[in-house]
Amino acid sequence: MKETEEKIISIIEKIRPFLISDGGNIEYIKFEDGIVYVKMTGHCSECPMLDVTLKDSIELAITSEIPEVIEVRNINE
Repeated sequence: MKETEEKIISIIEKIRPFLISDGGNIEYIKFEDGIVYVKMTGHCSECPMLDVTLKDSIELAITSEIPEVIEVRNINE
């Protein structure tokens, strides 16, 4: 599981600069039962395109490289 988490974090780190350039950011929370939990912050947290970015970009990038991951979910706190 630790190796999987390290891979997830590595992919998130590659995506982060693109989110920051748009005034947002992403924080890795945890990986549990095939689901990656993240927290979108900054402009990303209130962006109307959040679901598209999360599913079509972030989730696709992670699931295409890590078969153990079945979904990426945003945690709103």
